[in-house]
Amino acid sequence: MTWRATVLTLFPDMFPGPLGASLAGRALAGGIWSLTATDMRGFATDRHRTVDDTPFGGGAGMVLRPDVADAAIAAVADGRPILALTPRGRPFAQEHAVRLAAGPGAILLCGRYEGIDQRVIDARGLEEVSIGDYVLSGGELAAMVVLDAAVRLLPGVMGAAASAEEESFSAGLLEYPHYTRPAEWDGRRVPDILLSGHHAAIAAWRRAQAEAVTRTRRPDLWARHPTPVASPKAAP
Repeated sequence: MTWRATVLTLFPDMFPGPLGASLAGRALAGGIWSLTATDMRGFATDRHRTVDDTPFGGGAGMVLRPDVADAAIAAVADGRPILALTPRGRPFAQEHAVRLAAGPGAILLCGRYEGIDQRVIDARGLEEVSIGDYVLSGGELAAMVVLDAAVRLLPGVMGAAASAEEESFSAGLLEYPHYTRPAEWDGRRVPDILLSGHHAAIAAWRRAQAEAVTRTRRPDLWARHPTPVASPKAAP
């Protein structure tokens, strides 16, 4: 069954954008997933197609109207999870992508202006999602990130299923470093262990490398990781 994505946006021409290329693009063309970008301005009720208004209580910027957002959601709601892309949302992580990929698809509401009226978020039980601690002009780029992360996990999208199991975050760790031909480049050699053909030793080295880079670069991930079994010292 086709995995279905619907994006509610004020800028439907932004899609598919990068989602039409590479793995996601081939999967889209092959019918593994589908993408519909719905213009929320079509749900405005006045002749000016007004979708925003000034915030109650004062302040800068404009707020996406709840009636417009709700009408757009109502037109596509069918049991799929509904995500609102906003900087104040819960950080999006790999386990979230895995959960989305295992379902029928997703509906993504792209925030704009100062945000979305809280009443429609509460009334619809929207899941607020953020892709990082920074502010974008709107939720469209964030929606693309979420969709790419989920689509690449769909059956038949990646060539090797093992790729998804070994990459960063799949086991709560960052991924180990990678090397390819030539074996020596610019005076730098590939670690000897990777040329040994000893698969168990290579696996242990990669695990040690993953633990080391996670401990150094992402202490927050390392703090949440189960106490690791003693690993051999990482080779240089």
